[in-house]
Amino acid sequence: MPERTYTVAVIAGDGIGPELVESALTVLDAVTSTTPFALRTVAVDGGAGTYQREGAALSDAGLAAVRSADATLKGPVGLPHVRMPDGTEAGLLGGILRNGLDLYANVRPVTLLPGVESRLRVEPGAIDYVIVRENTEGLYASRGKGVGNERAMADTLLVTRAGCERIVRHAFDLALRRSGAPADGVRRVTCVDKANVLRSMYFFRSVFLEVAEEYPGVEAECRYVDAMAQALVMEPEHFDVVVTESMFGDILSDLGGGTVGGVALCPGGNIGDARAYFEPIHGSAPTLAGQDRANPLSQILAAAMMLDHLGEPAAGDLIRGSVRTALASGAIRLRRDGTAEGGTRAVTDAVVGALGS
Repeated sequence: MPERTYTVAVIAGDGIGPELVESALTVLDAVTSTTPFALRTVAVDGGAGTYQREGAALSDAGLAAVRSADATLKGPVGLPHVRMPDGTEAGLLGGILRNGLDLYANVRPVTLLPGVESRLRVEPGAIDYVIVRENTEGLYASRGKGVGNERAMADTLLVTRAGCERIVRHAFDLALRRSGAPADGVRRVTCVDKANVLRSMYFFRSVFLEVAEEYPGVEAECRYVDAMAQALVMEPEHFDVVVTESMFGDILSDLGGGTVGGVALCPGGNIGDARAYFEPIHGSAPTLAGQDRANPLSQILAAAMMLDHLGEPAAGDLIRGSVRTALASGAIRLRRDGTAEGGTRAVTDAVVGALGS
């Protein structure tokens, strides 16, 4: 009998979501067959398909199931043609889960793995940073709250001192657990903003610099978001932990994904003080759905992040090590567009086959 059992809510999602989640669950089953803990999964319906059937992307019962679980594993959600009356996508769960559960830290690792060819002239290990994106404030706090008419529309960018302080502390605490930037081994947190133009961003930077004084062992620096977009291409090895407002983090994490083989290799965690869910950072890619073509590595790596959060980092490391082994050995081969040769099931089998090797 397992020594401990964790309840995991599972949202399969839309498009390629169900295939990716099935892949991650297969890997998790293989891992937990040899560990002193077990996972009890609870299926939760959510996404664009749910909206079409029920008129809401997530039911009250579904939210309650997520709230009561130890963690949630979520596949990509949303379909481009399923829209709210205001024109925005109807199947997205970010506003429901992130704000509803106060999951203020969106943590997105960007890592160049062995066996993956970057569009940059860098070797594996040269890109290894984490973007910590504020998840409940910023411009996306205006989700569903924009005001205007047929002549003009406005969305408001909001940041608060409490929100800035907690996301910045999360970034510095993460830096303390890491080994520093690849270029020089320095533990470093980079604040990304537009403080030269927007008062809200100057406020974000000011709070960042105040909190930084509490962490004398971590270097603190600031960059404007436009300059940062260039720096993530020109000198990615300089960065360790990056902290920023929600929309800036959303854009920069996709840019970072483009330097490490594509966003199909990038997982993300949405983490609060009491709850968390884990997912790929990419969308549901409906044109690939049902064809056994989607690359499931982002979902598998999201499952590894979930295990870390549950307090089982050795199991998370086992999954990450298996992914690295399968890529380095050529058991998994990626095309330049980020899809995998052999398809979803072949990648899953390769990761399972590399467990413990």
